Amino acid sequence: MNKILIVIKREYLTRVKKRSFLIMTILGPILMAAMFIGPAWLSQVEDNELKTIAVIDSSKIFVGSLPETDLIKFKYINNQKISDIENNFATNKYYALLFIPPSVLSSPNVVLTSNKQPSLAVRMHISNSLKRDIESLKLLKSNIDPQVLKSIETNVNVNITKVNDDGTREKKSADLQMILGIVGGMLIYFFIFMYGAQVMRGVIEEKSSRIIEIIISTVKPFQLMMGKIVGIAFVGLTQFLLWVILTMTIVTAVKSAFFPNINSYKNIQSQSIMSKTEVANETKKEDISYNDVNAVFDSIKSIDFPVVIGSFLFFFLMGYLLYAAMFAAIGSAVDSEADTQQFMMPVTIPLILSIVLIGNVTSNPEGPIAFWFSIIPFTSPVVMMMRIPFGVPWGEVILSVVLLISFFIFMTWLAGKIYRTGILMYGKKINYKELYKWLKYKNY
Repeated sequence: MNKILIVIKREYLTRVKKRSFLIMTILGPILMAAMFIGPAWLSQVEDNELKTIAVIDSSKIFVGSLPETDLIKFKYINNQKISDIENNFATNKYYALLFIPPSVLSSPNVVLTSNKQPSLAVRMHISNSLKRDIESLKLLKSNIDPQVLKSIETNVNVNITKVNDDGTREKKSADLQMILGIVGGMLIYFFIFMYGAQVMRGVIEEKSSRIIEIIISTVKPFQLMMGKIVGIAFVGLTQFLLWVILTMTIVTAVKSAFFPNINSYKNIQSQSIMSKTEVANETKKEDISYNDVNAVFDSIKSIDFPVVIGSFLFFFLMGYLLYAAMFAAIGSAVDSEADTQQFMMPVTIPLILSIVLIGNVTSNPEGPIAFWFSIIPFTSPVVMMMRIPFGVPWGEVILSVVLLISFFIFMTWLAGKIYRTGILMYGKKINYKELYKWLKYKNY
């Protein structure tokens, strides 16, 4: 046991002192913090320029009827040629020229000319405004009151409430749970590949440099393999915890320094959601309600974050340990990283499959596909993490955990038998038949 601890310490200290570890530890939190700060920053630097749009309405239908906003104004032109305005955008200070042809009712096409690319907000505002007015005119021609038609428009919101076994009720947001599940599953997938590959490369490097021959003179192959796997696991946990701490520190510091007027993260998100809604549908502001935004934040409070974080740490560790044992076995069986391809494919297919199933799992977390792939040990670290935010019966979680731990022990034993032989095998092309022979060798 002491020798395993020595190997763990060596692997841990060697890797945390590497420049690549320091760079990723600093770069990771910056990128993650940018994801949180980005929406707030974009809302602050959003284009606030007043845009005056010249309008030539040949149909004489929309003169004075286009709705204006604080940033979009319309100026109706009667006695100027289109070419005169188009050739003098810089001097007349018009943002764009909107030409409405006489046949706009029968052929709803208008022309927006500018010396720059018109923004999406401007295009959507003009499109929705004209669409609303043209529809109203067509309804009046058919003797249908537009207000009557508008009054029957109905939006149905499906509010999800979960009834627990003890009778308590919780509000849930399927979209939020889906996002949380996808992010958790993708992170586990990313970490397993990243740190598992480090185990494989470390074994190949030691084997190719022949330093492994000196090491196993004092340490048993199994002890060396376990020490390497666990040492890199601690490296991964250290980096993950540093990412969380540094990300929260950066977000808090930037928010205090550059966004002092923003009282809470809730206000940032509310403003962001409302601004996006206005761009998408400028003419239906009356239908926008802060109740939907508040419901999202109420559902955030209902997420059991200790369970989610605890589940993430467990399934990351166990998933990593399971795959790291197989990566170590592959590294010991080859002489160079180029020779690993034939062995890597069968190992990585379950992980790739678990990512392919993201849509099925998150859209129906209680379905048979989600259930079985969250139980199978090779896919359960990723798939079960996708299901956890939706709420999984404890019986299924316990079954998944027991099978995952059992397969980790079995695969570690299996990988150990390959590792002890492979690390001293040089210059021979290994195939699956040869690996099977190694598995049948007796302990020595």
